[in-house]
Amino acid sequence: MKREATLCRQCPVCNGFACRGEIPGLGGIGQGISFINNVKELAKIKLNLDVLNDVKDIDTSTDLFGVKCDLPLCCAPIAGIRNNYGTDISDYDYNTELAKACREENILCFVGDGIDFENYFHLPAKALHEQGGKGFLTIKPWQMETVKQRFETVKEFDVLGVAMDIDAAGLPLLRNAKTPVENKDIRALHEIKKLCGDKPFIVKGIMTKEAALLALEAGADGIIVSNHGGRVLDETPATIEVLEEIVEAINGRLTVLVDGGFRTGNDIFKAIALGADAVLVGRPLALACATEGTDGVRNSIQKLKKEFIHAMRMTGCENISAITHTKVRK
Repeated sequence: MKREATLCRQCPVCNGFACRGEIPGLGGIGQGISFINNVKELAKIKLNLDVLNDVKDIDTSTDLFGVKCDLPLCCAPIAGIRNNYGTDISDYDYNTELAKACREENILCFVGDGIDFENYFHLPAKALHEQGGKGFLTIKPWQMETVKQRFETVKEFDVLGVAMDIDAAGLPLLRNAKTPVENKDIRALHEIKKLCGDKPFIVKGIMTKEAALLALEAGADGIIVSNHGGRVLDETPATIEVLEEIVEAINGRLTVLVDGGFRTGNDIFKAIALGADAVLVGRPLALACATEGTDGVRNSIQKLKKEFIHAMRMTGCENISAITHTKVRK
C-alpha cells in the first residue's frame, strides 16, 4: 500500500522548519518556534555511553494504567487526516489502521476529536473499540454541554479511558466553531473526571508544575506534558525542558506522559531518563499510517523499539526502571 500525503513535505527530519505557520496543515503556529524548540531541545540532551556491565537481555515492557505494554510509547491523537496530510482516507479508516498497528505491537493508542462529531469523534472511537479498545478517546475542551454529549458516545464503546487536550483551547478554528472550545479550570476538570466513572482520565497540555498539581487535585489519573506540537502558542519552552520539574512536583502521584518532537528511540530514552512514564509520538506515526497504512505504522514502531533497545544496551539498562537521570547529560 502506498498513498500520497500531499500536504506533508516529508522532510528527512520532522523538525518544523519547512512548515512554519501552516495551520491547517502540520506546522507550528506563528513562526513555528514552539514546534522547532521541541525537536531542538531534545537533541541537546546526550546519552551517557556505558558498556562496562553484564547487560544481556533487554526488557522494554512497562505498565500504563493497568495495562502491560511492550514499549513506553503511545500513538498520539491526530484528527482531520485528510485536511492535515492531504491523504484521501477517512478518519475512521486512518484510526482503524493505526489502532490495529498499535494492538499488534502492544502499545497504547490515542484517537482524536474535531468539529465534525460523526467523522472526527464517533467513528474514530468506534475504530479503537473494534481494534480491542486499548487506548484513549481524546475530547477537545468544548463547552461543557458538548463534552457531556461526547461522553454519551464514550459509553457506547469499550476503551481504556478518556483524555482531554486542554491546550486545544488555543486552536483558532475551534475557538471560532459554532460550539467553541474554552479554557478549563480545576472545577471543570473535576466534573469531567466524574463523567469518566471508573475509567482513567488524562489531562493533555500541561506545561507548568502548577498546572500539573491542579490536574492532580482535580483527580486526573495522568497528565501529558505537551504544547500541542507547537500549534497553539508560539515561543513556548520545549516539553523536554519542563518535564523534570513537573515530574518532581508530581512525585509519583499520577502517570506522567510527554509528547513534542520525539523522533527516535534515543528521544524516548531521554524522556524516560528524565522521569516520564511513556512518550507519545504523533506526526511520524501519522505520516506512516497516512502513506502506508498499518504496515507503515508497525514498521515505524519496530524501528523506534530497535533504537530504544540499542540505547538501553549501550547505557547499561536491562529494564525501564534502570533508565534514570544518571544515564543522560543535559
